[in-house]
Amino acid sequence: MKCLKFSILVIVNLLIGTSIFAQFPEIENDFDRKVRLFLEDNANNWKDMNVPLSDGKIMYDIIVENGYKNAVEIGTSTGHSAIWIAWALSKTGGKLITIEIDKNRYMQAKANFKKAGVAKYIETRLADAHKLVPELPGKYDFVFSDADKYWYKNYFIAMDTKLKSGGCFVAHNTLMRISGVDEFLEYIDSLESYETIIDNSGPSGISISYKK
Repeated sequence: MKCLKFSILVIVNLLIGTSIFAQFPEIENDFDRKVRLFLEDNANNWKDMNVPLSDGKIMYDIIVENGYKNAVEIGTSTGHSAIWIAWALSKTGGKLITIEIDKNRYMQAKANFKKAGVAKYIETRLADAHKLVPELPGKYDFVFSDADKYWYKNYFIAMDTKLKSGGCFVAHNTLMRISGVDEFLEYIDSLESYETIIDNSGPSGISISYKK
């Protein structure tokens, strides 16, 4: 893999095993309290290809700080990342479309969204993202890719023209040597229209790419 020009965002843990990004957002109302309690109660239950809490908080911050309203998630799993994204969208007045191909995970995610209280901010699709993502209509300002890694470049290409200027494309597991990840990173690095950083504070890393 060629030498990438990415900036590497290094996060220093202030407490052993606890990242500064692993802190929950400030509670402002009963809705926030309900979501946070659900996430705290289920902190050790997100086993099925879900993101760690620290990555959820990073995405929450990106969405809130930029006022993003139209989000797509490729790969729901059982819903941990979608809950964080939806929680952020509750602050901006937005909504998330999340896509999952496995019916069992899809059903678990829907149940989790209801229990967390974020279901009204999420449109959950049971579908093959290879087919659905290129067919999605409209424009978006936030995309999170966490499905099959060998298809990352294709997901990005499919969403690029639908991503608004100033929007953000986030991809998970970008520090892992998984087939397709290096190809995706090299491709996005070659584009003058994107600026990318890699956050390595979590166990597997995420890339954060802003469209100029």
